[in-house]
Amino acid sequence: MYIHIPFCKKRCLYCDFFSTTQLERREEYVQAVLRELEQRKDEAGEPIRTIYIGGGTPSTLSIELTTAINQLITSYQPAEYTIEVNPGDVTKEYLQGLRSLGLNRLSMGVQSFQDELLQLIGRRHNARQAIEAVKIAQEAGFDNISIDLMYALPTQSMEQWKADIETALSLGIQHVSCYGLMYEEGTALTKMLEEGQIEAIDEDTENAMYDMLCDYLQQAGFVHYEVSNFALPGYEAKHNSAYWDHTPYIGIGAGAHSFIPPVRSWNPSDLDAYISGITAQNLQRESETLTKDDLYNERMMLGLRTNRGVTKSLIRKDISAYIANGLLRETEDGHIVATRQGIHILNRIIEDLMI
Repeated sequence: MYIHIPFCKKRCLYCDFFSTTQLERREEYVQAVLRELEQRKDEAGEPIRTIYIGGGTPSTLSIELTTAINQLITSYQPAEYTIEVNPGDVTKEYLQGLRSLGLNRLSMGVQSFQDELLQLIGRRHNARQAIEAVKIAQEAGFDNISIDLMYALPTQSMEQWKADIETALSLGIQHVSCYGLMYEEGTALTKMLEEGQIEAIDEDTENAMYDMLCDYLQQAGFVHYEVSNFALPGYEAKHNSAYWDHTPYIGIGAGAHSFIPPVRSWNPSDLDAYISGITAQNLQRESETLTKDDLYNERMMLGLRTNRGVTKSLIRKDISAYIANGLLRETEDGHIVATRQGIHILNRIIEDLMI
């Protein structure tokens, strides 16, 4: 189960997720989420194994509002129960409150430990707050902490990126998610790029940053289990791994997606439409039914991003050239996985193998 909390105190300049700065509507929104949870409580048809509260910025909710949501989902007793937090929101009392609710995993949006880069991309915390937030979380009893980092940021140097990786590793965290900056259509950062206010990092530098990341984290004992995700053994994200395995999921909240094969559906990415629809028990949820070819393409796209890859028997196209050129390799158990070299052009490989 995924629960979307769309509120942000400030929108980051690179973000294209559905979010809003209308913080005064948080209580009204939570009431709608509670109604949706009640209306859809029998939809899963099987135990909920993981719950992920994401956003937006879930840590903009008070403990009282988070508790209200928690009261309707604790009966699921998930093995992994994650919430995203912004380092600028973290206090020991708040995190102790989360732990008392049964949350056992934190995903912290750090992005960088360089103050000038944080300011450039519109983050509202600084490097000191990010480091302190991790320490406070550990003191509050969290022993499964993930941080997000970003690379290929405008003006970012290899030295800054190396320092970010080293700082992350020095904090004793269990999981790292790392993303190269994407200039998404309609975002403030893309407008700055188009107007010549900033320059994009070149592809060779971006690839070098990715290689440095992989080398450092693997040397530190992290498993590179998905293109953008690294974990100490046993700390791989169960929730995100379920997405990549095509496990059914339910999405609660405005803009949230659900997938009960072969149907994918999604709630409106609009606060008014979501709240009024839920209140009237007439939410206009859009949906699509995936064909066998659609499902095949998704398995290729998602599977080749992981270190498990896809079974060779699944692939319908000739991959001999990719193997000969060292872009794909076959494992002993008959799976096809991308090599480090292949990951650099993985989108092109996947597009070629789709039908």
